[in-house]
Amino acid sequence: MQSGTYLRNGPGLWRIGNYDFRHLFDGYATLVKLHFENGRLIAGHRQIESEAYKAAKKNKKLCYREFSEVPKSDNFLAYVGELANLFSGASLTDNANTGVVKLGDGRVVCLTETQKGSIVIDPNTLDTLGKFEYSDTLGGLIHSAHPIVTDKEFLTLLPDLVNPGYLVVSMKPGTNERKVIGRVNCRHGPAPGWVHSFPVTEHYIVVPEMPLRYCAQNLLKAEPTPLYKFEWHPDSKAFVHVMCKASGKIVASVEVPLFVTFHFINAYEEVDEDGRVTAIMADCCEHNADTTILEKLKLQNLRSFDGKDVLPDARVGRFIIPLNGSPYGKLEAAVDPNEHGRGIDMCSINPKFLGLKYRYAYACGAQRPCNFPNALTKIDLVNKRAKNWYEEGAVPSEPFFVPRPGATEEDDGVVISMISQKNGGGYALLLDGSTFKEIARAKFPYGLPYGLHGCWVPKH
Repeated sequence: MQSGTYLRNGPGLWRIGNYDFRHLFDGYATLVKLHFENGRLIAGHRQIESEAYKAAKKNKKLCYREFSEVPKSDNFLAYVGELANLFSGASLTDNANTGVVKLGDGRVVCLTETQKGSIVIDPNTLDTLGKFEYSDTLGGLIHSAHPIVTDKEFLTLLPDLVNPGYLVVSMKPGTNERKVIGRVNCRHGPAPGWVHSFPVTEHYIVVPEMPLRYCAQNLLKAEPTPLYKFEWHPDSKAFVHVMCKASGKIVASVEVPLFVTFHFINAYEEVDEDGRVTAIMADCCEHNADTTILEKLKLQNLRSFDGKDVLPDARVGRFIIPLNGSPYGKLEAAVDPNEHGRGIDMCSINPKFLGLKYRYAYACGAQRPCNFPNALTKIDLVNKRAKNWYEEGAVPSEPFFVPRPGATEEDDGVVISMISQKNGGGYALLLDGSTFKEIARAKFPYGLPYGLHGCWVPKH
């Protein structure tokens, strides 16, 4: 395996003073690193020193609005002041607990849904180096938690809550300035759909408009609503828009069946024998248009598994978006969901196949009965089969694929996952990307919290 560092970010601290957070997404960010060199593994972890975390530590109480938590106002005047702060973004958290990306210029940034929660870290020491300040004037409070990042490009979506739509923006390596490629207006509904992630192809950016829509009123409430910052609007329908990267023009805007997804896997262009693009295929971890997954991620649900099968079903949802002017696109299961236990989320692919026709995806699947994805799965989208890894009482985090240097086969590489065990311990697991069999595991000297998304920083 090549030398380098796997970084994984995620919420890791759910108690402050004598207060316990309620939702998985509320916890303060914990960064974990696995450094591979000469057949050895060195691990470490640190809290990300966001303003939200430092203020909570100092005051022993919540000081910023987290995913479902709101600081308790001392009185009505304080509440009015807090509302003013919310509209300016001052009270929104900068707790960068979702993802971590390596930019084309080598900087490593931790991210979350709020734009101010973009924090630069040192991949070797895990020190917090400071805020990633965007130098443009695009404004806005939120963005997609998962930008598309390669050595050459950085693309993301900025939802517009006032005039419902999305700005599609890019940022050149070495700069902090986002430039607008184009804008997509929402087709329906009171607000844009949640865009936690989105896919791209070689020439196009795919903008999903999900009926799970942002809700400014819910943002203002002092207690969490059932869908937190969102509202489910099935009557507003669901759409997928396709924008040309070069011109910013929208080449397709189709209605699709209702869907719920956090994570897109990949997308690619379907071409005819003359080389013309006829359709876009976009794959995601789709929760059968069921929003209850958000509720199931409450900590009390995750900590109290009683043997009942309560994880909502999920599938590899494949959108087929025609480029012939047809008003409708399709959404179907790309693989029989039983192949991966009717559970799928937290996905990765061989990064060399980003935006291209691909065959394999790695994700967390399910071994039923369960209350959370508890297996790892390798999906073969051509043969429509899955290989699964499962160990009793283990909860794996996102399987991350690292291609072998010089590899020619798509699945020639290593899959890294960090496993949490029932007894509170844990280990790093390496699987062969091709056979999906275990290569090695390294026990951690102490338990680490469950984490979300990672990135690979090669050694130079």
